[in-house]
Amino acid sequence: MKNSSNFLGLLALGVCIILAVGKFTGTKRTVNVKGLATQEVMADHVIWPLVVKDVDNDLVSLYDKIEKTTQQIVRFLKDNGISDSEITLSAPDVYDRNANRYSDERIATRYQMQQVVTVSSENVELVRTLVSKQGELLKKGIAITNDYEYQVQYDFNGLNGLKPQMVEVATRNAREVAQKFADDSGSRLGKIQSASQGQFSIYDRDSNTPWIKNVRVVTSVTYYLK
Repeated sequence: MKNSSNFLGLLALGVCIILAVGKFTGTKRTVNVKGLATQEVMADHVIWPLVVKDVDNDLVSLYDKIEKTTQQIVRFLKDNGISDSEITLSAPDVYDRNANRYSDERIATRYQMQQVVTVSSENVELVRTLVSKQGELLKKGIAITNDYEYQVQYDFNGLNGLKPQMVEVATRNAREVAQKFADDSGSRLGKIQSASQGQFSIYDRDSNTPWIKNVRVVTSVTYYLK
């Protein structure tokens, strides 16, 4: 699994008992239990959009300014270790602010142009460092638009490598719960009648560290009781 060494300090495999319910049907007795497994991991992919906006009454001049600013941003990224294959440029988006038919007000500066430089990388730590170094662009007179629509996105794509271990832990915990129920009811735990695996979910550990993820799965197992 990619970047597995980055996970060692963050792995926190936990198991939690959710439910144990005994069911009695005729001579067959069963107990249904659920086991939870959680694991804390580092994001292994990041998407960082850098939005550039500017206004001008001359469309050609505006395009030239946006192009120059975009080139400076790309140079900043490359100089700090981001490769060409990790950088994507959107087509410039132009908006004629005087063409708004819902308003009679004339705007002093007619054209607004926007372009997005997107970094898509598996080097999460490097991108995190560059996000905090955006001040270097400000020193060059380059302002990156802080738009809610364009936020840094951290993802974890290594779920398949975690599934076997987490399902095993959740199932083992479910069996421990069933065994406790059997002991308390004066029964012996039998074979599995049925089992199902719930969906895996991945979510941010908290709002301040979105690059740290929690992975969660619940298994449900029904055992016969003797």
